[in-house]
Amino acid sequence: MGEKRITHYLSSHYILLVGEGDFSFSLCLARAFGTAKNMVATSLDSRASLRKKYGSALRNLTELEGLGCVILYKVDVHKMLEHPFLQHRHFDRIIFNFPHAGFTYSESDDCQIQLHKRLVSGFLYNAKFMVNKGGEIHITHKTTHPFSKWNIKGLAKRKSLWFVGEEEFYRDHYPGYTNKRGDGRNCDQTFPIGKCSTVMFMRYFDRFL
Repeated sequence: MGEKRITHYLSSHYILLVGEGDFSFSLCLARAFGTAKNMVATSLDSRASLRKKYGSALRNLTELEGLGCVILYKVDVHKMLEHPFLQHRHFDRIIFNFPHAGFTYSESDDCQIQLHKRLVSGFLYNAKFMVNKGGEIHITHKTTHPFSKWNIKGLAKRKSLWFVGEEEFYRDHYPGYTNKRGDGRNCDQTFPIGKCSTVMFMRYFDRFL
């Protein structure tokens, strides 16, 4: 079976997905590849919690497992380097779609923005040590105000990560993917993504390879 591709991702890539909601993005990649044997998909939630939060979660998880995906629960993106399965592994692509620190304040409140930035910064710190030489860290994020105030590129630079590129994100490029709110009583509902993009980073010195 030859190598397969969907947007930025190849079936030969060893891929880590973090902060998955109902795991529909992971499943989209796995279906495109025809296998998930090179994929590790994670959630902060437990399996039981996912079943309660998302109507499609169990179905998606079962299909992913059948395709060979490693699924990890209760994974804190700030502590991935301490995780017994993840701590000694390195990946070609590390993906975090629509990171969000919850709904403590309104999205435009500076306190909420700082919570979001802290989440992303901690993720980038961990991911920097988990990405292969020449590998990339991808974050998909809204680009309009107030989300642009997160300054993800600046956060990455402070973690000695090199900006590789940015491409507009279109949900219809990922058949079956449904972004979820992920928290609160409307956790299983989708949300308008509006204008957003995938920003890509690599370790600073790897750019010379």
